[in-house]
Amino acid sequence: MILWLLAACDQSDSSGSNSVTISPSPVQTDKAVQLGLDKSPMDMSYYPVDYPKLKMSGNVTEPLVARVIYSRPQKDNRNIFGDLIKYGSVWRLGANEATEIEFFKDVIINNQKVQKGRYVLYCIPYENKWTLILNNDLFTWGLKIDTSKDAYKFTIPISKTRFPYEVFTMEFEKADKGAQLTMEWDSVKAALPIKW
Repeated sequence: MILWLLAACDQSDSSGSNSVTISPSPVQTDKAVQLGLDKSPMDMSYYPVDYPKLKMSGNVTEPLVARVIYSRPQKDNRNIFGDLIKYGSVWRLGANEATEIEFFKDVIINNQKVQKGRYVLYCIPYENKWTLILNNDLFTWGLKIDTSKDAYKFTIPISKTRFPYEVFTMEFEKADKGAQLTMEWDSVKAALPIKW
């Protein structure tokens, strides 16, 4: 490879300038295709929304309250709730590693005080509501949940979306006296109210 590169550098085109064009080898191209992208890439949402960008630009107007780290599975023509994710069964709120939420100050969720800190966030979905659970067993794979370390449980209503969401989405939105963590996938939307 080095000899080929040196030989290429010594060649001149008709205009007299030296140029080198290096194309990926067939082996590199095939490997990239084989590896591909994760079907459920990891994402992160903040409240205030876009907090890292605001901080870098010096435009922060309110302190950091919460952050959620999760993977984003795709619908892929599947019926999600009731079929892929069974009602009454534990769901990791995403894919791959356990979803994590971090609060940078004490907050109130459904009239319960939640201590500042980092938690695994998972769900038990039902047809008309979700039970969301904050758990202290950090750094776990999403399917290995130790329920003995559950710290808080909240029941929240769900609603139908105007259109189906292809990719599972979690995002914070400003709300009265705080924010809400909105979760949308397929035709279902749930919102966890967070106050401070």
